[in-house]
Amino acid sequence: MPGDTAPDPIPGRPFVSTPLPEPMPRRSSGFYGRLVVIIVLASVALVTFTAYTIGEYLSFEREPVPVQEVFIGSWGVLVSGERPPNQLLLLALLGIALIAFVALAFETISSLMTISPRRRYLEALRGADLLEAPPGARVRVTVLVPAHNEEQALPVTLAALARQSRQPDRVIVVADNCSDRTVEIARDMGHEAFETVHNSHKKGGALNQVLGKILPLAGVQDVILVMDADTSLGPKFIEAAAARLEADPELAAVGGVFYGDPGGGVLGQFQRNEYTRYSLQIRQRRGRVFVLTGTATMFRAEALLDVAAARGVFIPGTPGKVYDTAALTEDNELTLALKSLGATMVSPPECYVVTEIMPTWRNLWKQRQRWQRGALENLSAYGFTAATMRYWGQQVGIGYGTVALNCALALMLITVLAMPTWIWFPFWTTVGAVFLLERVFTVWRGGWRARGLAALLLPELAYDVFLQVVFINSLWSITTGREAQWGHVEHAAAHETAAG
Repeated sequence: MPGDTAPDPIPGRPFVSTPLPEPMPRRSSGFYGRLVVIIVLASVALVTFTAYTIGEYLSFEREPVPVQEVFIGSWGVLVSGERPPNQLLLLALLGIALIAFVALAFETISSLMTISPRRRYLEALRGADLLEAPPGARVRVTVLVPAHNEEQALPVTLAALARQSRQPDRVIVVADNCSDRTVEIARDMGHEAFETVHNSHKKGGALNQVLGKILPLAGVQDVILVMDADTSLGPKFIEAAAARLEADPELAAVGGVFYGDPGGGVLGQFQRNEYTRYSLQIRQRRGRVFVLTGTATMFRAEALLDVAAARGVFIPGTPGKVYDTAALTEDNELTLALKSLGATMVSPPECYVVTEIMPTWRNLWKQRQRWQRGALENLSAYGFTAATMRYWGQQVGIGYGTVALNCALALMLITVLAMPTWIWFPFWTTVGAVFLLERVFTVWRGGWRARGLAALLLPELAYDVFLQVVFINSLWSITTGREAQWGHVEHAAAHETAAG
C-alpha cells in the first residue's frame, strides 16, 4: 500500500526506511502484444501514405526527357537524363535531416535518463551512500556461463577464458538440465558447476537460480560477467571491462561487441557481415549500447540487485528476480530494465567476442524469430517510455524498410521486364553506386570474403528480404497468439572458433 515502507531486500545490508511506490500492474501479454503490432503497422502505414502522397503531389506533368544514344568506342548505349523533380529531392533531404534530428533527440533523452529518480530511490533503499567502494579498488569478477548440453562448445569457451590478460576471480558453469558431460568438463577444467533444479524457464530461469545464491553475498566491488557457452572472449575483454567499471563508479554494465565465428559457407558470411556492420554502428556511437548482448556482458552486482528490487514495481517481472523469464530475449529485456532505472552502459571495441553462427536456414529462422518477436513483446511489456522510444522507432524503421525495399525491388523487376532494350539512367546509377560502396565499406574490416559478398549486392538484398519475412511472421505470430520456439542448436561436432 502507498505510504508503507519497504523491508531491506538484501540480507545483511543496512535498512533504509523508504516509501514503497504502487506495484506495477501486470500487463496482459496477448492484448498488449497485439497493440504493439497495431501501433507498428499503423506507423508504417502513416509514413508510407505520407511518402506516397508527397510523390503524387509532385508528379505533375513534365516534358519527357529524350533518350540519347552514347557511343563508347564502337559500343552504343542508350542513356536517359530522367530524374526526380528538385522539390522531391529537397523533401528527401529534409526527411533525412528530420530522421537525424529525431535520432539525436532520442540519444539526448537516453543520456538524461542517467539521473532517473527511480535509480535514486533504489540507491536509497539499499543504503548506497554507506557502501561506496574505496578509490582505486579493483573489482572482483565472477563469470557465469549458462550451458545446456554444451559439451562440444564449452572446452573452447573455457580455454578462451584461461587466455584472458586479466583472470576472473571465479568461474561458474550453470548447467541447466544437462544430459551430457557439461558438468564433468567444467569441473575437470578447474571451475565450479552449478546444476539447476526443476528449471523450466530456459536461460533466464537458470541464471535466476544461481544469482539468487551469489547476489545476497555480493559486495560493492563485485561484478558479474554473464556469457554464452558457445562464445569466446577476446583476450583483453575482462581487463578492459573491469577497467571501465573501476574508472567510472556510475557505470552499471559493459557489453561485448560480437562477431561471427568462421565457417558456415555463404550463410555464415551473411551473418558475419551483419555482425560486422552492427559493430561499426557501435564504434560510430562511441560504444553507446543498443542492447547489452547476451553473448557476454559484465554487470555490477549492485545493478542486478537494483533490477531484482524493481521488478513488479518500476519494471515488469517477478519481484526479487533479475531476469524476467516471460521474455523471449533476456538480453534485450534486461537492457530495457536497466535503462528504465537510469543505468549507464557501454560496449567498447576492445570488449569483443566471437560467437556461434546459425548453421542452417532453419536454425537462423528460429533464432531471428525469437529475437524479433522478443523485441516486440518487450515493447508490449514496457509500453512507450523515454527508455523505449528509440526501440519503438527501430521497429517502425524495420517495418517501413520492409515496405520500401520490396517495393523498390518489385519496381526494378517490372522496369527490366517492361523495357524492350536496356536504358542507363545516370542519376539512379549514381545512387546505386553510392549504396553499393556503403555496403562494401561497412564490412571492410571483415576481410576479402565479406567485401566480395557485399560487392555482389543482390545476395545480401535477398538475405535482407529473408530477415524482413521474419519480421512480418513475428507480427503475424503475435497477432494469432502462436507460441514461439527457442531454437537451441545441438552441436554434433566440436565448436571451432578463435578469439585472437
